[in-house]
Amino acid sequence: MSSASPAVSIGIDFGTSNTVVALAVDDRRVEAIRFDHGGQRHSTYVSALCFWEDRPGAGAQAEGGPWAIEQFLEGRHVYRFLQSFKTFAASSSFNTTQVFRQRFKFEDILAAFLRTLARHGGDKFGFEVANITVGRPVRFAGGNPDDDLAMQRYRAAFERVGAGRARYVYEPVGAAFSFARRLERDATVLVADFGGGTSDFSVMRFSRAGGTLRAEPLGHAGIGIAGDTFDYRIVDHVVSPRLGKGSSFRSFDKVLPVPNSHYTNLARWHQLALMKSNGDLRELRELARTAVKPALLEDFITIVDLDLGFSLYRAVSDAKVALSARDEVDFRFKGGGVEIGSTITRKNFDAWIADDIARLGATVDKVLGESGVTAREVEKVFLTGGTSFVPAVRKLFADRFGNERLMSGDQFESIAYGLALIGHSPEPDRWTADGGLKKAGA
Repeated sequence: MSSASPAVSIGIDFGTSNTVVALAVDDRRVEAIRFDHGGQRHSTYVSALCFWEDRPGAGAQAEGGPWAIEQFLEGRHVYRFLQSFKTFAASSSFNTTQVFRQRFKFEDILAAFLRTLARHGGDKFGFEVANITVGRPVRFAGGNPDDDLAMQRYRAAFERVGAGRARYVYEPVGAAFSFARRLERDATVLVADFGGGTSDFSVMRFSRAGGTLRAEPLGHAGIGIAGDTFDYRIVDHVVSPRLGKGSSFRSFDKVLPVPNSHYTNLARWHQLALMKSNGDLRELRELARTAVKPALLEDFITIVDLDLGFSLYRAVSDAKVALSARDEVDFRFKGGGVEIGSTITRKNFDAWIADDIARLGATVDKVLGESGVTAREVEKVFLTGGTSFVPAVRKLFADRFGNERLMSGDQFESIAYGLALIGHSPEPDRWTADGGLKKAGA
C-alpha cells in the first residue's frame, strides 16, 4: 500500500455473498477499491475461497473472490470450495473443516480470505493501516448465534493479517453514515440493510453543527432472514420437487417418503458439495434404486456429482431479481443432462416469502420500540442491499412509512463507504458495537 496516505481510513464490509472495501481520505471523499478480473473492474469481491493442489501432497494453494469461482469452474484440480462461510461465524457447533490434510477453524478461513483480498486490492489497500473499520451484523446468522464467539473469531482473523487494532461497527450504522452525507437538515433515520444472510436495522438521529456531522444511535435490531432465504423459497417450491422432494421409495412391503433432510442441503448451493463426503450422496444413490420415480433422484445425484450447484443457484438468483421488475418469469436450468423449468409468478413468490416478510416487519417494529420512536417520527428510511428491491419488502416499508420517505443507495457499496467515513468522524471509536452503541440495547 505504498501510495496510500497515512491519514487514509479503510472500511471493510465483509458480507455473506460479497465483500467491499472503501477508502476515505477525509470525512467526505470516499471510493471503493476496484478489482480487475476478466477484463472488467468490480467493486465487489465475492466472499468465496477455493483451495486446490496442483498435485497430491504438493500443498494447498488458495484463491478468493472471482478468482476462486474461476478456479472452481475450471475444475482442473482437486479442490475445496467455500462460500458464504460468514454464516458459520457465530456457530458454536462449527469447530473445524478439513481442507486436504489440514483442519481450518473459522478464523483460519477468514484470514486466508483476507489475504487474497489484500493481494488483489492493489497498492491502495493493505492491512497495515492503523485506521480500519470492519462491519458486523447486528445479529449474526444461525439458529442460535453466539455473537461473542463470532467476534472472537473476527478479531483473531484480522489480527493474523495485521489489523489487530481494527474497530467493529454494526453494518447498518455504516450504511447510515453513507446516507447521512445527503442530509440537508437534521433527521431521524431508519436504516435497513439487507444482506445475504442477515437483515439489520438501526434508528439514528443525525444533525450537523459547525459543518460537522453528529449522530445519536437510538436502537438496533437484526434477524437471520435475507437474500439467501428468499432464494431458498424458490428452491424449495420449484427445484426440490423436481429433484424428488415429496416422492417415495419402496422398503420391503412399504412405500415411504424420501427423507426431506436431503433437501435441506439445497438451502445454500455450496452445501451440495458436502454431500459427497458426509454420506448423503451414497444414501441418495441407494434410495434411487428403490424409488417410485428414480429419474428425479438421479437428476439430484447428477447435480451433486457434477458440482452444478453454482449454476443452479445462479439461475435461482436471476429469477428472483427478475421478479422485482416483472409479474412472472420463466425459470430455466440446464446442465449435465438435467433440465428444470417452471413459470414463477410474483403472486406465488410473495406467498412463499409471506412469513419471512412478517418476521422482517416484526423486527422493524422491535427496533422502533427500542428506539422510543414511532413510524411517524422517522423522517427518512434508507434501504440498502439487493433484497431491498424485492417488491414485497418495499411494500412493507411503504405501508409503514410512506413511499415519499423511502430512499435507496448503492446496493453494494453503501456500508463500506460509511465504515470508511466513520474512521474520519469525531471519536470514531464511539461507534464500535462494543462501545457507545451498547446503550441502545443492541
